[in-house]
Amino acid sequence: MDLYFFDLDRTLYAYNFRYRLPELARLSGASQYQIASSWWAGQYEIRAEAGEWPTADAYLDEFARITGGRRLSLEEWASARAPSMSRIDASVEALRRAAELGTVCLLSNNPAPLGEALPLLAPDVVEIVGDNILVSYMLGIRKPEPELFARALDRFGASASSTFFADDSAENIAGARSVGITGYHLEYINGVPQTDTLLPAVEAFAGRDQ
Repeated sequence: MDLYFFDLDRTLYAYNFRYRLPELARLSGASQYQIASSWWAGQYEIRAEAGEWPTADAYLDEFARITGGRRLSLEEWASARAPSMSRIDASVEALRRAAELGTVCLLSNNPAPLGEALPLLAPDVVEIVGDNILVSYMLGIRKPEPELFARALDRFGASASSTFFADDSAENIAGARSVGITGYHLEYINGVPQTDTLLPAVEAFAGRDQ
């Protein structure tokens, strides 16, 4: 059976960090500058995405230590992220169609709190993919590294030739293609995702051997 990987941020859900930072500051008591200049500029988020803090509790402890703010709960972290996310209807419908054609799985670069809070942030996606959620911290490596895709395939015992991957990053698509996965690049024009060809691409992949 075919396997369909879909990215989350800017693929299934639009994502805008500038709506997130003020909420993190408000909830934690640290300034926006302190959070951005310490956690994000210090590459802690990238390290977290690669699995350095493999649970939400470990991440949130470290986030408070580095930013100097109050330690957030998982629910607070999720509530700060929620304003930055908005569903891309056509993408979610393509995911739903892919679930009728094969096995679907989320494949996202994100830290542990995202994996644990996904039912709060994107319940419609969880409804479709079920337990098939692979967030980079689980795999110990980030996209676009080819090894991430190899590990993701191993989780399903799937071949690259029977796998489709949708992502907004051309670099991530190149990483997937380097191991033989069929990649679909969701492009943006003037900040708007160009979803018109996503569902046809899913259908074409499913019908490729017919």
